[in-house]
Amino acid sequence: QVQLVESGGGLVQPGGSLRLSCAASGSMPSGYVMGWYRQAPGKQRELVATITSGTRTVYADSVKGRFTISRDNAKNTAYLRMNSLKPEDTAVFYCNVRGPYGSDSYWGQGTQVTVSS
Repeated sequence: QVQLVESGGGLVQPGGSLRLSCAASGSMPSGYVMGWYRQAPGKQRELVATITSGTRTVYADSVKGRFTISRDNAKNTAYLRMNSLKPEDTAVFYCNVRGPYGSDSYWGQGTQVTVSS
């Protein structure tokens, strides 16, 4: 089984920065993709960023230029560096691991990010 544990969330002022971490354990699918998703109150879960085993990245338009996703395969860990945070970034952020063909999807428990003065 694959287990994902997110950390690094918290309260930050607008314009501030946070770095989220996602530590994965267990038997990972070959060529797995790691990603970050978020869900704000009253809204559906949405993609924030993904990174493939070959370090190809995809970002939501709303975070391009502000967020950076990375991964450390030796540690089975993904990171999300978030700069210039805005109140509308407030959400529960979830880590995801899936196979390269969209199968074998796993989710973490989420970490709260709150951007407020």
